[in-house]
Amino acid sequence: MTHLTIEPSILYVGTPVALLSTDNGDGTVNLAPMSSAWALGDVVVLGLGATSQTAHNLRHRSELVVNFPSPAQWRAVERLAGLTGRDPVPEHKQERFRFERAKFEAAGLTPVASECVGPPRVAECPLQFEAAAARADFDAGGNFLIVQAEVLRVHADHRIVVPGTSYVDPAAWSPLIYNFRHYFGLGPELGESFRTETPRRAEADRLLPR
Repeated sequence: MTHLTIEPSILYVGTPVALLSTDNGDGTVNLAPMSSAWALGDVVVLGLGATSQTAHNLRHRSELVVNFPSPAQWRAVERLAGLTGRDPVPEHKQERFRFERAKFEAAGLTPVASECVGPPRVAECPLQFEAAAARADFDAGGNFLIVQAEVLRVHADHRIVVPGTSYVDPAAWSPLIYNFRHYFGLGPELGESFRTETPRRAEADRLLPR
């Protein structure tokens, strides 16, 4: 293996895409794609552009939904990619972005009522986390808002849940991956961590009451 020293413009080495729905405060909802999210227990850490509408909303209203699309929804995600809920459009975005308030309609996605928070979930996303921002801080350079959001409720398409359990079946669920600004799904399973608590589907089926 030969390594080169490079200077890539971005460092998205392959992270799940999420669609964040937040309250604009005027009776409308913002829906924005992002790919800087990771979980720590029941807290999801989100990295957002400091001038984004999502960052603005979460500084004023804590409730949100973290919706995880499947690879099949990548075109809907991309329809959102060039839109912003900020009006006027921030100067650094004016060349490539346009203002759009009706994000769900623009993406061709369907809002569905949440149970614990005000912003709606995305019906087409197989995995949805209702959450509330517990803390929001700017990064060292002031360019990003780092949000710690406590997950209040998880919704999962029944087809990706191990029957009779609360486990997401990793063989059935594939997140949409943002890999150096290209969209991918997952490949075949290579193995499992010794820490996994997810029963194999065959074993789960065997344990189900008959």
